[in-house]
Amino acid sequence: MTGDGNAAQRGRKSGWMYRTLFTLFLSKLDPEDAHHLAFWAIRLFPRVGIGPLVERFTRPDPSLRVEALGLSFASPFGVAAGFDKNAEAIAGLGRLGFGHVEVGTVTARSQPGNPRPRLFRLIPDRAIVNRMGFNNRGAADAAPRLARAHRYRSRPIIGVNIGKSRVVDVADAIDDYVASCRMVARLADYLVVNVSSPNTPGLRGLQELDRLEPLLTRLNAEAGATPLLVKIAPDLTDDEVTRICELVVRTELAGIVATNTTLSRDGLATDSATVEAAGEGGLSGAPLSTRALEVLRVIRAAVPAEMCVISVGGVESAHDVAERLAAGATLVQGYSGFIYEGPLWARKINRELAALQSGS
Repeated sequence: MTGDGNAAQRGRKSGWMYRTLFTLFLSKLDPEDAHHLAFWAIRLFPRVGIGPLVERFTRPDPSLRVEALGLSFASPFGVAAGFDKNAEAIAGLGRLGFGHVEVGTVTARSQPGNPRPRLFRLIPDRAIVNRMGFNNRGAADAAPRLARAHRYRSRPIIGVNIGKSRVVDVADAIDDYVASCRMVARLADYLVVNVSSPNTPGLRGLQELDRLEPLLTRLNAEAGATPLLVKIAPDLTDDEVTRICELVVRTELAGIVATNTTLSRDGLATDSATVEAAGEGGLSGAPLSTRALEVLRVIRAAVPAEMCVISVGGVESAHDVAERLAAGATLVQGYSGFIYEGPLWARKINRELAALQSGS
């Protein structure tokens, strides 16, 4: 068997082992506790000297390199905001094969988020409901780690996602976002304005054009040379998406991230009692795939070809990534699939995507 064949066999075996571990153990843990356990392991392994060894196994094929936002991405596939809220696992996530890591959402003020439980699995749907509420230690706390991350010998592209502090009234949101921007913009390869989480009261109202335009205009000026993008919700109508696209072009932003989690619970396979018990919050994972792809196509038709569009929502496989790229995405992100596929998820997607692109 060839080296590539051996690697593929090891990858399949590792995937089977993780799925077995998930079924027998991790799925029985509280979802947030399971996340903290996995996160601890991802933070740890670069520190114990095995990072270069892991990277040899997970490094994306050079054919996957993408030039966007004036940056060079080793792979079009990255990890979405929400996984690394405080910029603590950038090195580990990069070693696992993600071409970029979008940290956050960070806010100007440290905040604990919503009360637990606030993270729920809908396993039959390969989905997650979360109402975390932007729990993070604040932009000032993240800044030193972002600075250190730029000194790593091998690192992914670093995006920073900023949001509104919960205690700040929507009327004062601009100054709050500006405070975060000033603390992290120079430490980010790109910056994302999150106005679309359903878990901060009033936040989605900032997607209304009369509120969004002054916010984006001010932040674009504050970001300076750092590319600025805006993250939008899947629950907007197509007309609303188009109008935001027109605003993004008019304010000369670098791009759009689409989409955030959804409030919809339509078409779920999970029994209604489990869905009801999970309660309020944003739904992510496989059920979001169709709408995320629809929004991507609306955006791509409304913005210039050179504008960066990052597609996220319901991405699980290399075929999903390839479909988003074919529909006009510049880059693609995932999160929920990480929970169900395990630590070699990015490696698997990168290997299969390279094969798809080569026609093998």
